[in-house]
Amino acid sequence: MMTGRWKSQRTETARLASALTALTALTAPTSLLALLALLSVACAGCAGYQVGADTLFRKDVRTVHVPIFQSDSLRRHLGERLTEAVTRKIDSMSAYRLAAANEADSVLSGRILYDRKAVIAENRFDTPRALEAKLVVQIEWLDRNGLPLTQLNSVVIPDSLVSIAHAENFIPEPGQSLETAHQKAIERLADEIVSQMEARW
Repeated sequence: MMTGRWKSQRTETARLASALTALTALTAPTSLLALLALLSVACAGCAGYQVGADTLFRKDVRTVHVPIFQSDSLRRHLGERLTEAVTRKIDSMSAYRLAAANEADSVLSGRILYDRKAVIAENRFDTPRALEAKLVVQIEWLDRNGLPLTQLNSVVIPDSLVSIAHAENFIPEPGQSLETAHQKAIERLADEIVSQMEARW
């Protein structure tokens, strides 16, 4: 005796088989016409969607000028290293093109507000075992008219300024250093800065 579940599956299989038989019975021009109609309906359903990384970025901005980031830190060359990382990320991850100041649609400027080194863990002799390097950066992305292009609703600072911080842990004993931790933090900050340049949903 056949249960209701098996009966419905058998009915569905029979329907699919009859549809396949009807499709194979069509002549070549008719099947081509049916295929074109099916494709046009499928494409019309996806007309509002866009594909690719270029769709993540603003359409009104094509070029960006990135002056060397200022640094309030006493550690040398952090601003230059962050500027280099940001320009590499813009070049490789975004739809924007780097340009000179007089040719650019927008200017992305930044300042390293401070860097901190803190002890996370010590051994019983109070020798640091794990440390943390933290960088805090403030960016400002303006168009040609001086209007802000970045927006963060949760940060209570002027609309055109966005603060981004990243902390990187390192352990000196196996060979990690403050310099390597800073480089990792700089790379991650550059990713975050370029993601702030994406168009809002």
